[in-house]
Amino acid sequence: MFTSWFEVRDRCLRCNFPIRREEGHWIGAVGINTIATLGALLLTLFAGFALTWDDRRAAPIFISTFLVAGLVPLAFFGSSQTLWSAIDLAMRPLAPKDDADPRWIPPPVRRR
Repeated sequence: MFTSWFEVRDRCLRCNFPIRREEGHWIGAVGINTIATLGALLLTLFAGFALTWDDRRAAPIFISTFLVAGLVPLAFFGSSQTLWSAIDLAMRPLAPKDDADPRWIPPPVRRR
């Protein structure tokens, strides 16, 4: 799905699925990445306070939270992109207009 760490392909190599289905598609991935980063920051802060409660030193907490805030968004970038594409595909299944491999397009739902 990626040509490099930060470069996403236009289409899937296997099924020709358009990875960017519409303008602004990655806003959801940015949201997922933000939530994951904030969650990791909260865990780091709580763990830092718990581990340094007796010492009451701020330097270890500052260093660890700055590292988490800088590294988690970069490390989670690809996963957030892939996860958001999967969520988008679940919300809006493939249609013939997506120009994907017809074997991957689900049949229409019959209502009785």
